Amino acid sequence: MNQNGSITLFQYWNQLRDGRPAPKRSEVEPADIKSLLADTFILERDTRGEAVFRLAGTRLCAGYGRELKGFSFPSLWREKDQRLVSRLVHGVFEQKSVVLITYEGFSRNGRSNKFELLALPLDGGVENPRCLGVISAAERPFWLGADPITDALIDSIRVVDPDKEPMFLKNRPAINVPSLVPSEFDPPETFSALGRARRIRHLVVFEGGRGE
Repeated sequence: MNQNGSITLFQYWNQLRDGRPAPKRSEVEPADIKSLLADTFILERDTRGEAVFRLAGTRLCAGYGRELKGFSFPSLWREKDQRLVSRLVHGVFEQKSVVLITYEGFSRNGRSNKFELLALPLDGGVENPRCLGVISAAERPFWLGADPITDALIDSIRVVDPDKEPMFLKNRPAINVPSLVPSEFDPPETFSALGRARRIRHLVVFEGGRGE
């Protein structure tokens, strides 16, 4: 985890949960994270079981050139990554997992920039799972917010046990493992399928490529 937005939100979430798998949605006070609000989002599950934006910050919406409320979260990525993203978010909803994604976003005019996304579970009850997250730009080029991001390619994914990994620390060494394509995941055991990857302590890392 390298971006200040991810680190700050994780520390806030970790303090709120106080040893529980996740804090309650009602415990999150926007005023406590006001410096992050423009880049934060909350996901919910729609009637089809798909993760959609319930709320999204103004800078986040500007970066994608649209109001994201009600918009499909997996559809932010190119088609080959969407099934994987769906399963990861399912893990946040159901297994209270913490997910960190780094990706490259591509604008309508062919520009690109790196981003870091942190997804954290919220306890909204069995019928109303929620996900709190933040998307941080590695750099803020002049065009970001004016030339909308229309495509994204995953660089890496980390699924971490927050009780056993000091995830908020910067500059953790990267660990490469062979990539898995979405077709290798068999529902509904999302995270037992993740066990097919090589595990190092409590960390699973998927390094994506540009081969397709």
